[in-house]
Amino acid sequence: MSTAGQKEDVNCRSEGRCQLQVRRKSLVNMEEDVNCWSGVKCQLQVRRKSLVSKEEDVNCRSGGKSSAGQEKEEITCIGQLICVQCFRLVPVSLAVYRLVARMASHTDWTVLVLTCQHKDSVQAFQRELEIRQRRGILPPDTLLLTVEDPQAHVGSGGATLNALLVAAEHLSARAGYTVVSSDVLQGARLLILHTGRDFLFDDCGRGFTVLPLEDPQAPVESVTCNLDSLLNVLRYQLCPGSPPGVWICSTDMTLTLRSVPRIEWNQFWGARVIALPGSPEYARNHGVYLTDGKVSGIVFLSSETAERFLGTLASSPLDGCTYQGLDSGAEPLEISLFLDVLMSMCEDVTEDRFLGEASGLSDRSKSSRMVLWKELHELPLNMGSRGRKMAQSFVTVCKGWRTWNPDLIEDGSCVVNSLLNGEVTLCRGSAVQNCHLQGPLHVGSGCLLSGIAPEGGARLCGYHLNDVILQAHPIRIQNLSLTVYSLLGTNDQLQCPAEGGSPTYLNLPWDEFFLRTGISERDLWGSEHCSSECSILTAPLFPVLHPSESLGIEDVLWFLRSGTGGTDSESWRQRWRSSWRMSWQQIWQYRDQERSLQARREVFFSQALEKVNRILLAREERSLMPIIRAAMQEGAHQRLLDTLDNVASKTEDAGVAARALACVADLLGCMADGEGGLRSGPAANKAWAPGYLLLEKGDIAQGVRLMAVERQKWLSRPALLLRAARHYEGAEQILIRRAVMSSFQFVSIGEKKPPPQGQWVTAECPARIDMSGGWSDTPPITYEHGGAVVNIAVLVDGQRPIGARARRIPEPHLRLCSTSGPRGLALQTQLTCHSLSDMQDYCQPQAPGALLKAAFICSGTVELTSEKALSEQLSGKYGGGIELQTWSYLPHGSGLGE
Repeated sequence: MSTAGQKEDVNCRSEGRCQLQVRRKSLVNMEEDVNCWSGVKCQLQVRRKSLVSKEEDVNCRSGGKSSAGQEKEEITCIGQLICVQCFRLVPVSLAVYRLVARMASHTDWTVLVLTCQHKDSVQAFQRELEIRQRRGILPPDTLLLTVEDPQAHVGSGGATLNALLVAAEHLSARAGYTVVSSDVLQGARLLILHTGRDFLFDDCGRGFTVLPLEDPQAPVESVTCNLDSLLNVLRYQLCPGSPPGVWICSTDMTLTLRSVPRIEWNQFWGARVIALPGSPEYARNHGVYLTDGKVSGIVFLSSETAERFLGTLASSPLDGCTYQGLDSGAEPLEISLFLDVLMSMCEDVTEDRFLGEASGLSDRSKSSRMVLWKELHELPLNMGSRGRKMAQSFVTVCKGWRTWNPDLIEDGSCVVNSLLNGEVTLCRGSAVQNCHLQGPLHVGSGCLLSGIAPEGGARLCGYHLNDVILQAHPIRIQNLSLTVYSLLGTNDQLQCPAEGGSPTYLNLPWDEFFLRTGISERDLWGSEHCSSECSILTAPLFPVLHPSESLGIEDVLWFLRSGTGGTDSESWRQRWRSSWRMSWQQIWQYRDQERSLQARREVFFSQALEKVNRILLAREERSLMPIIRAAMQEGAHQRLLDTLDNVASKTEDAGVAARALACVADLLGCMADGEGGLRSGPAANKAWAPGYLLLEKGDIAQGVRLMAVERQKWLSRPALLLRAARHYEGAEQILIRRAVMSSFQFVSIGEKKPPPQGQWVTAECPARIDMSGGWSDTPPITYEHGGAVVNIAVLVDGQRPIGARARRIPEPHLRLCSTSGPRGLALQTQLTCHSLSDMQDYCQPQAPGALLKAAFICSGTVELTSEKALSEQLSGKYGGGIELQTWSYLPHGSGLGE
């Protein structure tokens, strides 16, 4: 398991430059010169003996030059390809991709097609694509299609042809055609992603395997899976600049690029394969091994080539690769994208050889090769990219906020999208993904824990795990939704027969496991079983249903206990035997991928809410808008509202409560989704007055509760949401004022004899020029980003243009006068406050004299919540009232005033 800061290298790493040369248009014989970054040139010769048998001969010799006399061109190593076959993920910060995206163009696809093997995956995967489109990961106008393979084992070529047909069918319908027309591919940009085969460590496949990544620049916070990383690289780095056509890629790879590759696309047509660093072992399982350390996993077809490929459907038997062919009664057919389609385009592959290598194939497969040769062979095929060489890129995971104690997580371990509460220890070489665990729990080396929900995590308390793979699998049997727990040893092989070879279960020989648990072969495979078919894959080990009791994670954990004696072991054994159980094969058949993906989002939002709580209470200057947008987009807004209400009502800091209410206002604004009018507006509806009054009196907890009750009445449509958001901003301002007024505890006001009645006390100040940071010190901006403002004080025409003066008057009221604007053009506002009710609108900026009223209240001259009348307060303190005059001779909107 890769960790933050860990590096994996698939090439030689040392000093020097990299040179690769490869013969053009040949997938069979290739030679290249490689400078292995050591300053010493070595020559590698790779000879493809057979694309069908996937054999290769690698010969490395020091010194000398390539003896190939054929025309050569340079090919650039443009990325890093790491197999996730063994769940070995290379963590890469998506911030790198965002940085590149700002400097480069991007590709807006006309259609994105995601293929999948199982029909039950279509709805779940389609929803995932739509979620990513709402987040902005995918272009808003791209047509999203999730397409089931028309049959099992259709092959990469068959899946591509079927996806191309479905895309052309939808584009034809949009264009008004009544039949499928290949003309719609002209000018269209298509991306076909193949989800590939089932993955032992993830019920949703490698494409949706969660990566240890966090993008701090993302507008919407979310779980990042391999599909997201791949889409980012393709959209912003690899595909820009390419002509209209079809990109084809598998989601089985983890792909990273250091920078935007310089690929020559001028007047391009035909097909191109992209060479990436990899290994022969990876290529045997996933693609075609092209050159030493280079694997072709990405293919581009020009529009003309895509049309020709789609046109092969008109000839039998290739129509058997598509759903339309099967619906028309054609026999199913399997073809490979690399070994059939692309190989037919190789320049130095003869027709006799291409068809002769099909000797072991069926007559229909031979016929399909004949059609492919006829239609595609004349089209050019090349690979890689021209341009300057690029070095390998190794970057580390972006470290974000963690929901666990880092002192308990050893280097070399990995925690991905998980919430760890209490003392959960994770040792080197182990991984936890999509889990909510509760300590005390010790996860030793060599472990993988996946998909364990809070109820399962609570049952793990006290366990010490080593070298095991413990997973929770949501399954669906008709209308019954269940969760099955599976347990494996890290050294177990699922298909290894229980007899012969080196079969193990939980890293123990089967005989030792039977002795430990009291389980027998008959319990698993019956009395008449074929030993060659008995393996972990077929063994019904994992309880699903019990006649009278509910099942849980302990129904597999008891396998780890030593000894068969005692009533406890016998009880678990009888409970296990009484249960209906499933094998690995059966679990895969009934996987509920929609529930699996939803469970991951639940874990994500659980840790996101913990993050919100911590940021607010710790007064961290971090934006919560990405979480707010995520909650709105994925329907988790009520959970976030409850969390914000809880923080605001429990904190003793008015500033923290104010920020929480500001976040509520932001969330309500996001929920309006751009509709309902302007965000700004009045916030004095009487329905909110009871909550406001409690906040004014300092009863924040009860005030927040009353506002939450009132809020429920304003959630039905965008206009009401925006009005509610305005009132939450009003409540925020009340608490900000209380937070500001709390500074009184640090200010002492001494007793001093007041000036005589009628005597003016005057203060003047200069204008100011805002050099930097204007408004950044003002909530709510300062909550998330901090604030720093630089001003310069200046005189205007040699005078201080802003001032105020006050005097005592015999009448027990407040006489206010405000003058604003250049001399000779100034506007004047005069009013008199006789009662406290005249002061209530001090917090409404548009109210006459609001700023002057606020000055009396914030300075403590007038107590708005006092039981004494205004005249009584003024007479008692000052023996009469106060007249206040203010002026500013600066132009309105000049930004020179304060």
